Amino acid sequence: MSYQYPKSKTVKYLNTMEAKKTPKADLQNRRVLFMEIGLIVALVAVVGAFAWGQTEKKIEIVDLGNVVVDEDIILSTEEQQKPPEVKVQTVQVLSDFINIVKNDEMITTVANFDDFGEDFSVDVPVIVEEEVEEIPVFVAEEMPTFQGGDLNAFRNWVQSRLEYPRMAQENNIQGKVVLKFVIERDGTLTNIEEIASPDRSLTEEAMRILKTSPKWSPGKQRNRAVRVAYILPIDFVLQQ
Repeated sequence: MSYQYPKSKTVKYLNTMEAKKTPKADLQNRRVLFMEIGLIVALVAVVGAFAWGQTEKKIEIVDLGNVVVDEDIILSTEEQQKPPEVKVQTVQVLSDFINIVKNDEMITTVANFDDFGEDFSVDVPVIVEEEVEEIPVFVAEEMPTFQGGDLNAFRNWVQSRLEYPRMAQENNIQGKVVLKFVIERDGTLTNIEEIASPDRSLTEEAMRILKTSPKWSPGKQRNRAVRVAYILPIDFVLQQ
């Protein structure tokens, strides 16, 4: 069996309940408010974190004037930076023992060679004089002589020793061979050259005789032996 309120009382009660339900008691509206508060708090936290990270840091400089440093560490560092020791060897030179004086003063030099070490040596330059070949002359104050005679005596000596080449005889070759030669300062005959010749065989025969020439008496210029050049004509004539 159920009890039923009167309809008028039920409606009055419900109206009373709806009147007690206010917006402040509505949780749905408070949810949005709480979300906004949370966002504000998060934003404040982020801004505070950036502000904390950009805070300037102060560095204090500590005065090390009275700080005690290990001396062993300093010495080892200085030894590493110090350059290697260079040994200097002192060598005595001759200038230490020689007095330089004026030209009008007498020079007195006392040098004790015991002061020099065993390894001491003096390099003395060796001067080699190159002998310059003197140009021969054709005329000298005293001309060379051959066995007491002049150039004609030597020409006769050569003519008397010639052997006519057989090839030149068969080809009927004859004529005058002109040779040039030099009488050296010691009287030897050198530098035989051909100036003119009708045939090579005649030139070779004339040169052969000149190479067998004995020594001459050299020519002189101001009482000094000089080189003298000669030109000698030698005749090759076939006898009929």
